[in-house]
Amino acid sequence: MTKKVQKVSVGIVMGSDSDLAVMSESALILEEFGVGYEMTVASAHRSPLLVHSFVESAKGKGIKVIIAGAGGAAHLAGVVASFTTLPIIGVPVKAKTLDGLDSLLSTSQMPPGIPVATVGINGAKNAGLLAIQILATNDKNLEKKLIAYKQKMHNEIKVKGEKLLEIGYKKYLEK
Repeated sequence: MTKKVQKVSVGIVMGSDSDLAVMSESALILEEFGVGYEMTVASAHRSPLLVHSFVESAKGKGIKVIIAGAGGAAHLAGVVASFTTLPIIGVPVKAKTLDGLDSLLSTSQMPPGIPVATVGINGAKNAGLLAIQILATNDKNLEKKLIAYKQKMHNEIKVKGEKLLEIGYKKYLEK
């Protein structure tokens, strides 16, 4: 049996393999939606030539959106954005110091002309969902999957609200 390989549409790059636990959330949601991706490690500071090479080859591989995650002095998303016209989604990864605030500010505070859409600290799942939403602007099947995903979330919350109303908050907290 051959496994169907999805066409690569999203590039995921992280500054260190220590970011993989967070950045894997992007991969998981992309897999759930059947969106192909390529994932690698390349540091804006320790391996800028690898970053450049990854970005320069992205369009040729069919990549339409890049998700870049890094912690600390998180300049990766900005450096990636400086090399391409593709949409870039930055994931500030919580580092050991400053609870990720340094990563958030480094990722979100870009100079004019170098836009980076930034999700919350460790928000790689949302980065994946945003990439899917961008791709869905030209893919009706993907758009239908997003509508179903949002309806599922709605239904789950509705059930939780009904349960809370039925049993009260004390019993709800016990479960």
